[in-house]
Amino acid sequence: MAQETRAQAKRLYDTFHPDHYDVYLDISRKDKKFSGKVTVAGEELEDTIKLNQKFLDIKSVKVNDAAVEFDFNNEDEVINIISNQTGKVKVEVEFAGKLTDSMMGIYPSYYQVNGEKKELVGTQFETTFARQAFPCVDEPAAKATFSLAIKFDEQPGESIISNQPEEKEEDGVHYFKETLRMSTYLVAFVFGDMQRKLTKTKSGVEIGVFATKAHKPKELDFALDIAKRSIEFYEDFYETPYPLEHSYQVALPDFSAGAMENWGCVTYREAYLLLDPDNTSLEMKQLVATVIAHELAHQWFGDLVTMEWWDNLWLNESFANMMEYVAVDALEPDWHIWEMFQTSEVPQALQRDATDGVQSVHVMVNDPREIDALFDGAIVYAKGSRMLVMVRALLGDKALREGLKNYFAAHKYANATGNDLWSALGDASGLDIGSIMNSWLEQPGYPLVTAEVKDGKLVLSQKQFFIGEGKEVGRKWQIPLNSNYEGVPQIMKDTTITIGDYDDLRANNGLPFRLNVGNNSDFIIKYDKKLLDDILANIDELGAVDKLQLLQDFRLLAEGGHMSYAEIVPLLPKFADSTSPIVANALYRIMASLRNFVEPESAEDAQLRKLYNLLSEKQVARLGYLPREGESNDDNLLRPIVLSASLYGENKTTINKLHELYQEYSDNLENMSADIRGIVLDNEVRNFGSMTLHDKLLKLYVATADASLKQDLCGAITYTKQPDLIDAIVDDFEDSQVIKPQDLRAWYRGVLANNYGQTQAWDWIRTDWNWLEATVGGDMEFATFVTVTANIFHTRERLEQFKDFFEPKVNTPGLTREIKMDIRVIETKVNLVEKEAASVNEAIARVVG
Repeated sequence: MAQETRAQAKRLYDTFHPDHYDVYLDISRKDKKFSGKVTVAGEELEDTIKLNQKFLDIKSVKVNDAAVEFDFNNEDEVINIISNQTGKVKVEVEFAGKLTDSMMGIYPSYYQVNGEKKELVGTQFETTFARQAFPCVDEPAAKATFSLAIKFDEQPGESIISNQPEEKEEDGVHYFKETLRMSTYLVAFVFGDMQRKLTKTKSGVEIGVFATKAHKPKELDFALDIAKRSIEFYEDFYETPYPLEHSYQVALPDFSAGAMENWGCVTYREAYLLLDPDNTSLEMKQLVATVIAHELAHQWFGDLVTMEWWDNLWLNESFANMMEYVAVDALEPDWHIWEMFQTSEVPQALQRDATDGVQSVHVMVNDPREIDALFDGAIVYAKGSRMLVMVRALLGDKALREGLKNYFAAHKYANATGNDLWSALGDASGLDIGSIMNSWLEQPGYPLVTAEVKDGKLVLSQKQFFIGEGKEVGRKWQIPLNSNYEGVPQIMKDTTITIGDYDDLRANNGLPFRLNVGNNSDFIIKYDKKLLDDILANIDELGAVDKLQLLQDFRLLAEGGHMSYAEIVPLLPKFADSTSPIVANALYRIMASLRNFVEPESAEDAQLRKLYNLLSEKQVARLGYLPREGESNDDNLLRPIVLSASLYGENKTTINKLHELYQEYSDNLENMSADIRGIVLDNEVRNFGSMTLHDKLLKLYVATADASLKQDLCGAITYTKQPDLIDAIVDDFEDSQVIKPQDLRAWYRGVLANNYGQTQAWDWIRTDWNWLEATVGGDMEFATFVTVTANIFHTRERLEQFKDFFEPKVNTPGLTREIKMDIRVIETKVNLVEKEAASVNEAIARVVG
């Protein structure tokens, strides 16, 4: 019954409908405080008005200019205002609050220019943090217009930007134009000493990129170009104008997520907006472009039309996650960006969604503390986007665009649910898309389709796929099969279907039977021996995505116990000479899994490193160590993958060549080619490390504003074998002058994944968990510290330690599902290693001879 009661929890919007907010804030960076007044005009439906507030000191409340009784507390995050009336009202609240360092609400971002410490102040209101800035009905459905007036301790040359253009400034108060109707979590402003670059779209929208002056002006150029062309693309694709006067992209030095789609004032982690156009890897350019395109897709899908409640978060995120690839593919067709989708979103979704206990894409939630747990990147973003890729393939772009245009027209400046989207797309296409997609949306997991020849007939069957133990409850999906054979139905609805006589089908079609061609549908395939042998005998006919898909499915089938890693090992050389980076990505993902089966520095470890060498040596010889003028994008992206494999294989030639490159650039690391710089630094630390080198690299890490270089340095510094250096790194975990809290997870993960540092990192998180929770605990990224730990652990000893530490925390809001799932994840790996280690290592020994 308790669950049912929670599902029916009353929302504040049920008692009061805000229509317009006048928000005045007076912010002091020096004192880390603010005071303010909010006046809310709206309709009162009951005789008590409830507004959200969190960590605010409420000074006074008036309703229709008369003082009224009220009470508030931080437990409920609500002000109860006794008005004894209903109908149109004006509520006025005076309050005060504090700036925090939690990267939530209104908060400072710290940085340095020429050794001088400075700060920008910005906002992060998603999910439920607008209530930390001003009292409001902090729910997505409570859309209203907002007039912001902001005063701050302004210094000469500083500026402030927000969702709308500034209208005027009087007595140090900046007044902004009234917004369009929007949800509270999309309100935003940023102020401080910023540089900017501006341009305009064909339709006259002003595009801006803003950053601190710690960055070179040219670092804003790439983002300005991508943002401008993205807005132009979406206006055309959606056939719906961008409704605001400007679209500003703002890089914040401290930012917990990747980016946030505040309407007209999008905020980003610096690493995902700014880059040096003269020395940034293609991979990084692709990543930045997709992040920008994702946030700008939201300006329609999420901002113009917003989910009604957080259970439909997927409606925002899944769609933006698909559209980022649609947009970048149109803007930069030579990048083949959908290949990146295959190596990032697809394996992430398939891995996570195979563990029993995972959430469905659509999941109900009421407790504000649980909402952040919905932001499961593998499900709401990756699986959800893959689900929508299936929809796009079924509908075609013509019907998709018509459906979206009608969807925006029907729900603009308002809210919608998943059913509203399916209805619009169904009307445009004539397909009952809702009934097809609900099987993917409302239930967790995905199917394994088994293809086999039985009594001469080609038979397909579906069953839920699990990695580890899973409770079979008879789930079924409507599966777009995407076969390469005529006569295979478009959608598989039943548990089992018989296609026809296999020999006839093989003769008529003239090529091996395959399903899910293009790897766009959300299922994996187990072919019987006859069908798989046919595919492998014709492997040279397969394209890059087809080969990636085989490797992807092999790995998952092995982890799910449907085949063994020992069967996969002899197949790996068949894929090693592919010139496609996505095939190499899938190949070396399997190789990384094989590391779980060997003890560090054992004879088996040495054999595995030989296999790395065997698979990578031809490619290293072909590609060389430095990018070449005029080489293909594929070669450019493939080189760091195979060099990394060669380095792991302890190839002496590679180690020495990379050392030579380091020596050449040792006093000028910023200018070393970003395509291979990370691997050069990894090699130097691993094989030529010293405290002197550590200090030099760490000093550069702290000083540089180049996010790409920072990432390379973090990866290298944490790769050391030396215990005293590991201790020094862990000592810096809690020093925000060295490692910002937003970057701590990458440092923790780097040390934890390093066999020479794992114990120190694991000891640190257990000893200082309370510090970690106090520092990043209000953040949707917090649970991922648990996730990365589970992704690395694979021994019984670590499993027991993980359980001992995390099981007592299982009722912590936002961590419950994560802890339960991650115990299963580690248990599954431990069981697999104990069962298969001997046979896997024998298979490796046979291949390397």
